[in-house]
Amino acid sequence: MFKLTPRRALVVYINGNRVIKTLRRYGIVRYVSRRMHYVILYVDQDQVAPVKEKIQKLRAVRSVEESYRPDLDPTLTDLEMTGLYKLHDEDDKK
Repeated sequence: MFKLTPRRALVVYINGNRVIKTLRRYGIVRYVSRRMHYVILYVDQDQVAPVKEKIQKLRAVRSVEESYRPDLDPTLTDLEMTGLYKLHDEDDKK
């Protein structure tokens, strides 16, 4: 049966566009912003740490950040109770 592999997105900030071809070896390149100089790269969850170290050693890479999306709680319904959002005077509370 088909089994999903958990993945994590890495945001790779680059100096030049030549390194994009090299990044394809490490994972799936999902998005490339040539003007803002970053790449969204998907990597298997168990390979995040070693791949992140290898990518940071590349010459044209400025920095690498992990996506926080898998760590967020998808069941947050009331942001006011958690303290993440505070009501202001212009907000309508019904």
